[in-house]
Amino acid sequence: MDLRRTFSRSFGAPSSSKEHLLERFIRDESGSYVLISALLMPVLVGTAGLGTEVGWWYYKHKNMQSAADSGAVSAATAASAGADPLPEAKAVAANYGYTDGANDVAVAVNQPPKTGNHASNSQAIEVIVSQPQRRLLSALFGSDPVRITARSVALPNSGTGCVLALNSSASPAVNVSGGNQLNLIKCNLYSNSSASPSLNVAGSASVAANQVGVVGDVSGASSITAANGIKTHIAPVADPYADVSPPARPSCSNARITVNANGKTNSLDPGCYMGSITVNAGAVLNLNPGIYYLDGASLSVAGNATITGSGVTLVFTGSGSDWGSASIGSNATVDLTGPTSGPMKGIVMYGDRNMPAGTAFNLTGGSTQNFGGAIYLPKANLSFSGGNGTSTSCTKIIADTLTFSGTSNLQVNCTALGTATIGSQTAQLVE
Repeated sequence: MDLRRTFSRSFGAPSSSKEHLLERFIRDESGSYVLISALLMPVLVGTAGLGTEVGWWYYKHKNMQSAADSGAVSAATAASAGADPLPEAKAVAANYGYTDGANDVAVAVNQPPKTGNHASNSQAIEVIVSQPQRRLLSALFGSDPVRITARSVALPNSGTGCVLALNSSASPAVNVSGGNQLNLIKCNLYSNSSASPSLNVAGSASVAANQVGVVGDVSGASSITAANGIKTHIAPVADPYADVSPPARPSCSNARITVNANGKTNSLDPGCYMGSITVNAGAVLNLNPGIYYLDGASLSVAGNATITGSGVTLVFTGSGSDWGSASIGSNATVDLTGPTSGPMKGIVMYGDRNMPAGTAFNLTGGSTQNFGGAIYLPKANLSFSGGNGTSTSCTKIIADTLTFSGTSNLQVNCTALGTATIGSQTAQLVE
């Protein structure tokens, strides 16, 4: 059929004019976008709605992940303090709006994790937070709720430190050589030196610790046993007593004090001493509770001599070229414990920060040498051998540089003394 003729007959217009109008109608595309838009509008609206729904799921997951992360860190921190991690994780998740058992929320705490890289680590704690989300437009693709899940794994802090070398460049800052043995029972060794090596374990020497952490590198790693590993290139560990200073010293005595063996216990009162204190072999000296300032004076305890005292802090200070120091000989009996309160709480030995770096201190009494509390000598080159490492002992050593000789056994059962913590106590996210 000829469409042009039919159109012409139907509308009665001259054939040439009618044919022209028909051709214009057939060729006209000006309204096609309206038809296409009308056809696509449901698709566009649906896509936008589904995108909004997916965006909401993403927001929920992000918030849920924050709850899982915080819950894992808090749970691991609680575990390191001996507390139950389960209620801690659930309480933290609830603060984010995810209360276990409410609105179909589930908060699971697993130690060790059930999956992942730390599934075999009994110290790792896994927190899983989940909640089903009701479908809206996505119901076109399924009827089951969409379960949003967030998972996090944290490790408790690696334990408290009991040895810290503060020097930032000494090579090494901590040295254990010869046949010497250093046993750090349930505590860590840290060295802030960035040198290579920062820690040196040489010859037949050995180190056993919960963890070893150094800013630089380690020499002799094969002679180190560390339950929680050897970590190199760590961030420097903060000086835990950087803000602690002793009270102003009282007036000083210039007299030298020498204690000889006389078959009795000799006593000394707290105060300031500018004359050296010497305890000879066989002699016994008891220090009454308080702060002892050795201003340019030295404490010398000979082998087989005895010095005791509870609630005692020895402060080594001075000026110019005269600075106090200490020397304890092999087999000397030392039983000194720091105060449990006051400005020098937990500190049994304190070194002035103004003394020259590398000032020598020799605390080498051996197994009969026991300090209860912190030995804080931030500018000292400390040689140490001592400690019996009993379950009730507490010894923390902070010095500029450290050399361990003989056999040293340190443990940090320090709750009663209130010593400052060496190293971070915050758990770390690992997954």
